[in-house]
Amino acid sequence: MTRTLALTLAALVVCIRPADAQVRDPSRKWEILDNSFLIEEAFNQEQSVVQNIFSWTRQLDGDWAASFTQEWPAPSIAHQFSYTVPFAAVGEAAGFGDVLLNYRYQLREETGRAPAIAPRVSVVLPTGRADDGLGDGRYGFQMNVPASKQFGDFYIHVNAGLTWAPELPWATILGGSSLWRMTPLFNVMLEALVVVDSSTTLSPGFRRGWNIGERQLVVGGSVPLTWKDGAATAAVLAYASYELPFRK
Repeated sequence: MTRTLALTLAALVVCIRPADAQVRDPSRKWEILDNSFLIEEAFNQEQSVVQNIFSWTRQLDGDWAASFTQEWPAPSIAHQFSYTVPFAAVGEAAGFGDVLLNYRYQLREETGRAPAIAPRVSVVLPTGRADDGLGDGRYGFQMNVPASKQFGDFYIHVNAGLTWAPELPWATILGGSSLWRMTPLFNVMLEALVVVDSSTTLSPGFRRGWNIGERQLVVGGSVPLTWKDGAATAAVLAYASYELPFRK
């Protein structure tokens, strides 16, 4: 774990380059949006732009979980369709988890006085092997309401949602994050996620972006610290996103 943390800090130092240390305008639109790790941001994909997201989390005991998400405008920014394909290694078992099919509606875009709001509903498909701890073995439903607001060089995001599946208790999920724009394409972030009556996670991290013509690459990392059943555990999370136009 010490070695992993050292590598994370080294990556952080490498990502802060003097070339990015330009004068910031707090009122300037942020260069990086919709790239949080644990917390959902209230921004749909722009028309004709697709986003590919990959995340990977490794626990101290060697178990790991990853996911691939692809987000599409349907067809404009008001409506977004996406799917999430998880895969994991739990003990000696490895394989796909339960796939999510997601729809998100841009209820309102951000203004100078009000936040952006974009509710999401998802269908959970039982594609993971429940006997191996890779899924719940039943269809489910999930919803989340994210809200996002810029305050100069800071962005605040809040989430409230729930997950339901037959014969399982409702899971209520609350979360929030604060992001600081150190340079136009480098953000320091702190995310908090609470599964009510189950667990609390606090995750400090960073993200770094590059604009390549009409494309954008964002990478980042964090160290999620989770408290559950009176015990604390740490993990390492790696994140990558690639946005590109799919039609002129």
